[in-house]
Amino acid sequence: MTTFDFATETSRITSRPAVATRVANTLLNAYQAWKNRRAFYRLGEMSDAELADIGLTRADLHAAIDVPFGADPTVKLRAIASDRADTIEDLARQIA
Repeated sequence: MTTFDFATETSRITSRPAVATRVANTLLNAYQAWKNRRAFYRLGEMSDAELADIGLTRADLHAAIDVPFGADPTVKLRAIASDRADTIEDLARQIA
């Protein structure tokens, strides 16, 4: 066995765990996106008053559903609710 052959074999051995980790992470991310999308659809079943309690409106749900299928719509909802909360806090500070 030459030095070159040994170097090639070593790189294959060390790259297998990295590939397995990437595959596992991809599957885990897909599962998490699926779970979050199911939770997102349950938000659509809530009344407008219940949505208002958590800082969302029905229009927010329509805006968040426009993300691609593989993307997580709850991330966009979190950003919308956070921006709205920041805006309300800023308005409250201006009044006080």
